[in-house]
Amino acid sequence: MSDRTGSEGRRQRQRQRPTKTGVVLSERLIVETALRLVAQHGAAALSVRRLGAALGADPSALYRYFDSTDALLLALADELIGRAQEGWTATGHWRADLRAIGLRIHASYRSDPQAALLAAHRTTGRPHETRAVETILGILRDGGFPDRLAVRIYHALVDQALAFAAQDAAALALPDKAREADETVWHQAYGTLPADTHPNIAATFRLLAADMRESGYPFALELMLDAAAALRPAAEGAR
Repeated sequence: MSDRTGSEGRRQRQRQRPTKTGVVLSERLIVETALRLVAQHGAAALSVRRLGAALGADPSALYRYFDSTDALLLALADELIGRAQEGWTATGHWRADLRAIGLRIHASYRSDPQAALLAAHRTTGRPHETRAVETILGILRDGGFPDRLAVRIYHALVDQALAFAAQDAAALALPDKAREADETVWHQAYGTLPADTHPNIAATFRLLAADMRESGYPFALELMLDAAAALRPAAEGAR
């Protein structure tokens, strides 16, 4: 899908006639189909030809909804952010709410590793993302963090979640043999290092091998929340 220009009205028009497979195109249908294809084929799936074939539509019809590949990619990223917010409700406790949001963002991107590799580093400016930014800043400001500190913690929270999600997604997106080979390294390579040359690894490698099977994100998130609590002003509700 190469870049094309067009008016905002043209981008917003809906296709009223069914495609040859009997479906009516919509932005949501295109995004969901693109996510499915990306999961199967990676970045190569983001093409007019593949999407058109999967939707049973003339490829040119997709330009009524997205005028470039990049616009579609941003919509995929925003969809992952939206899924992270589905079903979440605030508890009123800043630490619990930030923990839940961080874990949800991380899990949403990990659930679609191929899409995460393409989109975790992008800023969409779309509705789901702007709602997430508003929500997180509101939690911090209502939790007593001054505005400057709230912004810095917001930045660190989101970048941390997305950075871990991208790293974990890259591992999940590996071919099975490569992923299995990586997992055995901790036992085959590190587990055989002698204590006289690598005393710290020899003393801890069983713990290390077990811990490295899981994402480091949940513990890293707790460390960041501890730091935020230490920086938070003592006065409750003070901005």
